[in-house]
Amino acid sequence: MAVKYGKFELPDKIKLDEKNASKSFGRFVAEPFERGFGHTIGNAMRRMMLTSIEAPAILSLMIEGVSHEFMSIPGIIEDMTNIILNFKGALLRKLPMSDESNPKAHRLVSSVIDVTQHDLDSNDGQIIITLGDLITDGSYEVVNPDLLLFTVTAPMKKQVNLCVGFGRGYVPSERHVIPDKTTGEILIDAAFSPVKIVSYYVENTRVGQDTDFDKLILDVTTDGRITPTEAVNFASQIALKHFSVFQLLEEHLLDYDEHDGDSDTDSDVLLDKLVLRIDEIELSVRSTNCLSGASIDTIAELVIIPERRMLEFRNFGKKSLNEIKAKLHDMGLYLGMDLARFGITIDNVKERIKQIAEKRKALKSKLESSTIA
Repeated sequence: MAVKYGKFELPDKIKLDEKNASKSFGRFVAEPFERGFGHTIGNAMRRMMLTSIEAPAILSLMIEGVSHEFMSIPGIIEDMTNIILNFKGALLRKLPMSDESNPKAHRLVSSVIDVTQHDLDSNDGQIIITLGDLITDGSYEVVNPDLLLFTVTAPMKKQVNLCVGFGRGYVPSERHVIPDKTTGEILIDAAFSPVKIVSYYVENTRVGQDTDFDKLILDVTTDGRITPTEAVNFASQIALKHFSVFQLLEEHLLDYDEHDGDSDTDSDVLLDKLVLRIDEIELSVRSTNCLSGASIDTIAELVIIPERRMLEFRNFGKKSLNEIKAKLHDMGLYLGMDLARFGITIDNVKERIKQIAEKRKALKSKLESSTIA
């Protein structure tokens, strides 16, 4: 039996300020929240973004002929201490996808620096080696390819190996665990966190005649390894994952009173869509078969599933997911919908939607009979 709770004012979308948006900065606005929830959500999102987002960073480097981090290199202006400091500023972008084979494994990026006397004569006796000169195999997108690493002043040919890995936060060199570490491989501190600054502001906003609801404004600045939109999205999923453990203590399901916001007509229209069978909407045979294989028979069973779980179904790929999302969008629906106001949860959706369908069918028959009479 569900416990009836009062209605919570919640945003139905989050808006990105396109006017000030860039690859590294985004301002996000969400409203309305109940009073006090702006600070609750804003602070949680800020902490998640600053501490929990993952990105690649260089863990170690090895330059041919260099045995330790305190030596100078003939023909290079900078000593190894300065070169290491320069490498710490490297920014690499890559999103490790779940369908890849071991996507977050340490990767070795190897390149050869080949500087001839002709090259030096053509450039006033100096050749600047940048990050873009070393990482050219396409394994990572180089965010700052013009980052100066070292300056060559004499002809040389040296191999440079970089070990790149994924992590969170700031990890000092002594905490790196690199399998098959070789002689001359120099470990360096890694700043994995791609989010530089997160600030939030809470302003009053109006709902009806009341003006004490919260508007949450999030300003997110990244270093380019992920976009601000990705940072907000990833942080929200991390937060939901951590909150899910508290649902194990569930004693009663909460049923929120939503009647203030939804008319009976709106609810009827939504229920008409939810009771539809999957084979009643126009989906490709592949998508229909995938849903059938996952025992998803109705629209309600489909929309109550979070998007991140859809790709866990057997033979279900991104193409099918995008098709389903587009179809639901056309119907005014989306994945991960909260259907608690109808007493529908992910555990009882099959039984509950069957009851609703039978009830609506009986009501329709009764209305038709009374009309004929």
